[in-house]
Amino acid sequence: MMTAVTGPDDAPRTTPDPGPPAVAAARVLVQALAALGVRDVVLAPGSRSAPLAYALADAARPEGERPAGAPALRLHVRIDERSAGFLALGLAKGSAHPPAPGEPAPAAPRPVAVVTTSGTAVANLHPAVLEAHHAGLPLVLLTADRPHELRGTGANQTTEQARLFGEAVRVAVDVPAPTGRAGEDRDLRRLVSRALAAATGARSGDPGPVHLDLAYRDPLVPDGAPWPGPADAGLSHVATRHAPAEPAEPATGAVPLVTAPAAVTDAASDATRPTRRSRGPVPTVVVAGDGAGAAARRLAEANGWPLLAEPSSGARQGPTAIAAYRLLLGDERLGGRVGRVVVLGRPTLSRPVHRLLARSDVEVVVVAPRGTEWPDADRNAAQVLLEVPARMRQGRAGAPAGWLDAWRAADAAAAAAVDALLDVPQDAPRSRSGTRVTGPALARAVAAASLPADVLVVGASNPVRDLDLVARWDVAPLVLANRGLAGIDGTVSTATGVALALPRRRVRAYLGDLTFLHDVGGLLRGPLEHGVDLQLVVGNDDGGSVFATLEHGGPEHADVFERVFGTPHGVDLAALCAAYGVRHTRVVDAEGLLPALAAPGTGVSVVEVRVDRAQRRALGERIAADVTAAVRTALDGRG
Repeated sequence: MMTAVTGPDDAPRTTPDPGPPAVAAARVLVQALAALGVRDVVLAPGSRSAPLAYALADAARPEGERPAGAPALRLHVRIDERSAGFLALGLAKGSAHPPAPGEPAPAAPRPVAVVTTSGTAVANLHPAVLEAHHAGLPLVLLTADRPHELRGTGANQTTEQARLFGEAVRVAVDVPAPTGRAGEDRDLRRLVSRALAAATGARSGDPGPVHLDLAYRDPLVPDGAPWPGPADAGLSHVATRHAPAEPAEPATGAVPLVTAPAAVTDAASDATRPTRRSRGPVPTVVVAGDGAGAAARRLAEANGWPLLAEPSSGARQGPTAIAAYRLLLGDERLGGRVGRVVVLGRPTLSRPVHRLLARSDVEVVVVAPRGTEWPDADRNAAQVLLEVPARMRQGRAGAPAGWLDAWRAADAAAAAAVDALLDVPQDAPRSRSGTRVTGPALARAVAAASLPADVLVVGASNPVRDLDLVARWDVAPLVLANRGLAGIDGTVSTATGVALALPRRRVRAYLGDLTFLHDVGGLLRGPLEHGVDLQLVVGNDDGGSVFATLEHGGPEHADVFERVFGTPHGVDLAALCAAYGVRHTRVVDAEGLLPALAAPGTGVSVVEVRVDRAQRRALGERIAADVTAAVRTALDGRG
């Protein structure tokens, strides 16, 4: 069928009937997403979102089978919207890193779109949206909705979803149902351009999720009309506002390339500014939180400062990295002497670090190059900078004599004490074949099995904290974690998304049993979906042992601890994996651990490691005591 329209010269011409307005608009939207850099879309099935589902199915067809006008996109289908949201998050997270070691890193994470139908489907995206909001990951939420005339009428699967995510999205637009009016396609492309710019932080420097709530009227099914031809009308390719450069030190009298208020620049860059306790170089440490990147390592090495780097910082390697830092901060000759802390990334793991950052006698300098917020949970930052000052970058800040050497000697003593205790765990029960694995011993084995070319996705609670204590890498693997809100939600799906984004790298996830069970639906992948190679290492201690290490694990709370904190579950993980068609290996002793980790194979596999929980609190106290004694001896020996 052909429809008469008016051309630019007002002469009548004919154009193919675009078909139902909902279907035509969905195709234009998919074209715009692809033109603006989207490569992956995650779809959860539904009826109201059918126009998008049909368009994405066309775009996902192999070369030579796609209809004319359909762009090439990679489609991932998941039944559960919560899993779909975290799969999209993992795809975005993985896309920010090199496909293989030695290859160039992408400039920024790629935006990933996720499509749902209306009603509770939209609400199930909320955990992933919150994580993406706090982690600064570009998700594009495309939620189908009833047209406006059906809202507020009691129509099935209809609720107020246009503003459902509140301030957790950078942009939220309630898009009216298309009618096929003149100029509608151009306006939709303009809207998608603005949404993608907001998601990537092109103008704001603050990437994050965006939400387009898309109303569609029946009919929702293609009627055989062809795709529209690709068009640029309305598309805006928005230049990216890059993070501030690190300029060279300007010559005397020259104007610096990036300026800041004089008080800030002078205070932060004066490498020998005396504190109340010192008139020489300030005893400084670098705290590298989640996402700090290699800049933190370079800063520490340039100045000879101890590097206190969380596993997912991207900085935990090299000669200045201190593995056992959280156990050393209580020593007066180490943590007690700190006069300045330079913070990069977002520190979230350690109470001793936060106590350090809260001290009134410590100058806290936060380097936060992007966004409108900065990490200062202890509300003690003296300086908040866009970049590391040139004086520090060039290694002219310096450190007191022996400062780094003392930290390294203490860390070596701590490592020896921890290894001795984990090698012969005196209080751990024994299985018939050998010594039962403890949480820190499992983390040490996972760290040792993770090669520089690997990717390690770490779950919240004890796994990431145990890794933080024992991981010592000369060259670290790529370590990723959901530390935006540090929840246990969606970790299996996130790891799957990372593996899909980085198929040329070996990906392993290390998580606890509750984290695994919380997202066990992430194992569900239909036979028509892209395969993935992913090893999931599950430390199964039948409950939430992280609470045993906190105040809740004290003997005074023993009468309620197991039910409301320990939460034993008794789940047979092997049977659960069999139901999902996933390979399962159970390890019950330390002797069988390394062989199980060494051969992950192809596809998805689960290595379940039975971990002792009964002695978790006592083991932590013993580690702290042994490290304290070993460090005291090491530092006393240095005079």
